[in-house]
Amino acid sequence: MGCELTKLAASELNHQDVIDRPPPPGDPRSPLTPKQQYCIMASWKGIFREIERTGITLFIKLFEENEDLLHLFEKFAELKENGELHSSEELSEHATKVMHTLDEGIKSLGNVDAFFDYIRHVGATHHQVPGFKAENFWKVEEPFLQAAKTTLGDRYTPNIEEIYKLTIKFILENLVKGYEDSGVENGKQPQKTES
Repeated sequence: MGCELTKLAASELNHQDVIDRPPPPGDPRSPLTPKQQYCIMASWKGIFREIERTGITLFIKLFEENEDLLHLFEKFAELKENGELHSSEELSEHATKVMHTLDEGIKSLGNVDAFFDYIRHVGATHHQVPGFKAENFWKVEEPFLQAAKTTLGDRYTPNIEEIYKLTIKFILENLVKGYEDSGVENGKQPQKTES
């Protein structure tokens, strides 16, 4: 199943040799082929244009499905009780910050070493959050996919969905690794995580 954006770009270039040439080999540490990386970068532009709204959707869905995470965000727990979560400036700021982190991760997919450095560092910083556990990262997976689908609408094809699934899993695996490796370096025992 090919990426529609690749086909469109290739037809606009009108160079048959570009179409027929196999893509350069990707980094074996990445779950994405170069073609899939191209597709997510093209698709991600649609999300980036609505980054704040997508981030808010992600967090609303995250808290709906994992109310236990609200204890990590004291401000958000109060807002949820008062029904003000959707219009919260604090939620908007935090959601946008998280989406920018995902943006940096996605933009660095073409350079796996830079990706690992960045995403694992972000994972390690979560030791500063009281009560945070490595498995909390995995709770973002489904809300992220739902938020991407909401934002992209009919552009969220089965092919794009599969690429987003591979991408978010790769990001979350490396957030967990950064968190756990940092805990070992700081003398903490790594926690078992779900996958």
